[in-house]
Formats: sequence, structure tokens, C-alpha cells
Amino acid sequence: MEKSRPFRPGPVDTLWLTLAALAFAGLDISLYVFGEPTTGWAGPAAGVAMQVLFDLSLILLFRFPRLVGGLITVGALLMLASDLFSPGLLVPERQLTLMTVPTITPVVLSQLARLMDRRTVLWLTAILVVCASRPWDAQWNTTPFGLLSTAFPTAISLYFEARRQLLRSLRDRAERAEREQHLLAERARAEERRKLAEEMHDVVTHRLSLMVLHAGALGVVSADKAVRTSAEDIRREGALALDELRDLVGVLRNGANAEPRTLTGGAAGDPATLVAESTSVGIPTELTVHGDPGRISPAVARTAYRVVQEALTNVRKHAPGSTATVELRHHADGLEITVENTRRGATPDPALAGSGSGAGLAGLRQRVELIGGRFDAGPRTGGGYRVSAILPAYVPTAEGNA
Repeated sequence: MEKSRPFRPGPVDTLWLTLAALAFAGLDISLYVFGEPTTGWAGPAAGVAMQVLFDLSLILLFRFPRLVGGLITVGALLMLASDLFSPGLLVPERQLTLMTVPTITPVVLSQLARLMDRRTVLWLTAILVVCASRPWDAQWNTTPFGLLSTAFPTAISLYFEARRQLLRSLRDRAERAEREQHLLAERARAEERRKLAEEMHDVVTHRLSLMVLHAGALGVVSADKAVRTSAEDIRREGALALDELRDLVGVLRNGANAEPRTLTGGAAGDPATLVAESTSVGIPTELTVHGDPGRISPAVARTAYRVVQEALTNVRKHAPGSTATVELRHHADGLEITVENTRRGATPDPALAGSGSGAGLAGLRQRVELIGGRFDAGPRTGGGYRVSAILPAYVPTAEGNA
């Protein structure tokens, strides 16, 4: 059985309990003023003093429930002893109410189910039921009212407490089931990524390796300088593509829990080259670099290169006549990239603007998010466009260790 959590009262609970204590104290004082006083050796105010003491003890109920419950039980036993052995000592011989236990008893019993274990509550209730109902001298004006003031509030309180615990248990079970479902979904996605990584490794990587080898061989055996230059370009780009593919395979295979490592594959291109190319085709572009570029791994550097490359390509396609800025901020946690361009100053070439698949930024977003980064692209206020990305310092790839 699930262990019940302790009840922690809030300011509202304490406030209403204090108000209830003062209200019952006022009620008992009113009964004393308009009713008969006690006539025993303890004096005429003995009964009301005891009742007010019990009423004010309600303020301490949340802090000391056992003490208050025991005090009310002792008070009920004293009232019973007064009626049996010394009438009028603590209870007037003719009362204005039918209560034969402390007036505050129903309120105390209604709260004890939340504050104490069930067995103790039932024992206290049983004692108070006997004191209130007087089964040895059952009367229509005392026994039913005694049961209503003792057994009834306890039964109602225990019912609502059991219902609250049941609802909490059902809610906890639903949350556990949701967490388990989420874990199963994550496991399924990890398995799909693993299968995709194996397919890419076995097929695509193998084909790219053959392409690089053939290009290298062509550059060695060809006598034509132009062919050798083209073959070397193919070999170099193929090697870079192979390194990037291995990075992506490593991310797919190991997920976000793999240990980061610094790759030793092909280096990324220099963003300064992209900036120079953009300037040479009529888009004045400025490059600003903050921090140490050596803090990031080559896999991250290659992704950053692709972000800058795609952003400047879009500027050339869609914003001729504009100016652009590229800002790279290196810090201990990673790299922030910002590429912005002003409003275009000429009409884009339809042939150039219509080239491509139209999925460059979407693919770039997927690539950035795959290595644990964030990507954002959209129009600037006042015209122009802005592409930004935040990349981690390291990518959890382990393909090179496979």
C-alpha cells in the first residue's frame, strides 16, 4: 500500500482554523452568558473556561494533532465523570445544547484523518462516541446527536481522505505510464537512428570512399594538368564530405549521451574564404570573429562553415545589391553565428533565384539541431534577412573509434 504523504497546511488552512477557534470560543461564551453556570466547587465559570481552552487549542491542531486530540478526549472524559459523579461541576445541570462532549469536537475529528494515522483516529473517535452517545442511558435527545457530533465527522473525513489518496495514486500512475511511454518512444527513435547510421555507414560511406580513391588515382595517372586539378578538387571535396558523413553517422549512432571527442578528420573550410567570394561577386561582406576558434571541434567548425555558406548563397540569390555581415562568437560553451544582410538593392535574377531545391534552410536547421544546436532565420526589422545559429563546442560523435 502506498504510504500517505504528510499533510502540509498552508496559510489559508491556518487562517480558517484560527477563525473557527475564535468563533467557537465566542459561541461557548454566549452559551455561558445566556445559560446556567456550573454549581460545583470549581466555581460558576469552570465549564466555560474549560470549553474556551479546548476551543483555543484548535489553533495548535496542525502543529500538535496528537496533543489536541488527546486534550479533547480528556475533556470528554471529565465531562462524563462530572455528569455521573458530580453533576454541575464542569457541565451545567441544564444545558442550552445537547452536546455532552467539548463543543469543538466535530471540527477536531474532521481534521485528524489528514493529520494522524487511521488506527489512532478510530480509537479516539470510539472513546468520544461512547462519551457523547451514553449507550448505557440512551435517550432520543443525546444518543443521535452524540453520534452526529463524533462518528459522522470522522466517517466523512476518512472518506474524503481515502478519495484524495486514491486520486493521487491514480495521477501518479498516469504520470509513471506517461514517462514509460516517453522512454519507449525514445528507445524506438534511438533504434531507428542506429539502423539509419548502419545503412549510411555500410552504403553511402563506402561509395564516397571509392569516389575519393578513384579521384586520387586519376590525379596520379593523368597527364592532363586540368584533369589532375579537377581530380584533386573532387578528391578534396569528397574527403570533406566523407568526414562530415562520418560525423553525422556518429551522432545518429550514439545520440546525445556519448562522450565528446575532438575529431581528427578533414578540416572545415575557412569562413573568410566564403566572405571573400561573396565580396568578389558584388555583395560587400564583413567578417567579425570573437574568441578562439580552436575551442570548437572540427565537426562543429564544418557545420558552422555550412551555415555561413548557405546564408551567403541565399544573399547572392535573393538580395543582390545588399551588404552582409558575418559574426562568429567563440566561447567556452560553443559558437554563436550571425549572418545578416541589408535590404536588396536590385531585382534578383529569376534563373539564379529559382535554382536549388528550396529546402536549404530547412536542411540547415535539421543539421544544426542534429548536433544539439539551435537555428533561427527570418526577416530583420527594417528590411533584410538574418540567419543565426548556436552550436555546442563539441559534437558527441564516435565514428572514428568504431
